[in-house]
Amino acid sequence: MGTPDLEQQLREIRRGAVEIIDEGELRQRLQRSLREERPLRVKAGFDPTAPDLHLGHTVLIQKLRQFQEAGHQVIFLVGDFTALIGDPTGRSEVRRPVTPEEIADNARTYETQIFKILDRERTEIAFNSTWMGAMTSAEMIGLAASSTVARMLERDDFSKRYRAGLPIHIHEFLYPLIQGYDSVALRADVELGGTDQKFNLLVGREIQRARGQEPQVVLTMPLLEGLDGKDKMSKTLGNYVGITESPEEMFGKLMSISDDLMMRYYELLSDRTAAEIEELRGGLAAGKVHPMAAKEDLAAEIAARFHGTEGAEAGRAHFIRVHRQREVPSDIEEVAHPLPEDGMVWLPGLLQATGLAASRGEARRLIAQGGVRVNGERITDPEAEVPARDTLTLQVGKRHFKRVIFNKTE
Repeated sequence: MGTPDLEQQLREIRRGAVEIIDEGELRQRLQRSLREERPLRVKAGFDPTAPDLHLGHTVLIQKLRQFQEAGHQVIFLVGDFTALIGDPTGRSEVRRPVTPEEIADNARTYETQIFKILDRERTEIAFNSTWMGAMTSAEMIGLAASSTVARMLERDDFSKRYRAGLPIHIHEFLYPLIQGYDSVALRADVELGGTDQKFNLLVGREIQRARGQEPQVVLTMPLLEGLDGKDKMSKTLGNYVGITESPEEMFGKLMSISDDLMMRYYELLSDRTAAEIEELRGGLAAGKVHPMAAKEDLAAEIAARFHGTEGAEAGRAHFIRVHRQREVPSDIEEVAHPLPEDGMVWLPGLLQATGLAASRGEARRLIAQGGVRVNGERITDPEAEVPARDTLTLQVGKRHFKRVIFNKTE
């Protein structure tokens, strides 16, 4: 397949993007790239502060892939030096330091995971410790002189903390400067980041200009909403899809999203072209495509990306068995529980005891919302007691099962 023309490239690059600073500059660089047959250098940085990536992280990696498929040079920057500082973005307090050992371990897992999306042969992996670790104290002072305290306080995170009287540590001011210097070291033509990274990305433009380089084009991508469709995808909030999760879990989670969120995921996560996604959107609006079928296709595509076609089909088959035919999974976990003397067990307490609810209060809410079944029967009374026979099969939501085996106490 030949190199896409200018308009094709721009159409794919704009897809899902929130802002391009500046699109006129990007057009000029793409024109020059085509004319000189010189690929653009496109950078995105990831600090290895945690071992596993989720789909929210892959929004940027998917955009890198689109640049890669257009023939450009992709640079996956591992921020092993900046991770020692901790990105202050969105923080109301200083981040917990991550040890060098943790950073090294996490970086190795990133290298394994990203090649589920990117072409290994056409991806440059860089570590910013390579140049930052060699920087002298005098050079670091020179870098710090690139900006002012007033400029740093323009950043929303810092200004909020300053107004609230919360501490801002000097080393946190260095973070955007070092991220900006990364662009100098890598001679980046384009840098990608989430909308929350805009300040850092613009600092990169300033430092490149001050160092005599043509300032990079900045492209910001949205923060992917989690499965709840409200908050950004986060392991802390539990609304995430981890890319190392089993295909069955991944498929089931993706099938739980709303129809509106499905199209958002198509736009940001799918390998389909912008034109194909618009065709799908039109088919859904006209009633020619059923939303459930489109959602299955999306879940299968994403599961196949990380687990192969066989894994995706296993995920689909599991979903059909459990959620359509209401079969209990063959690998259901069994837990023992004392048999009550009166032969009845309080359901909220049982859900907490088996780990299907974090607390009795949460258990009551799940029951009242209609999310709990006992032996296939939906229970909606939050104070329900159920017969404690030899075994009970508990189901919470669409994917979580436990088989309770009651033992008589002596």
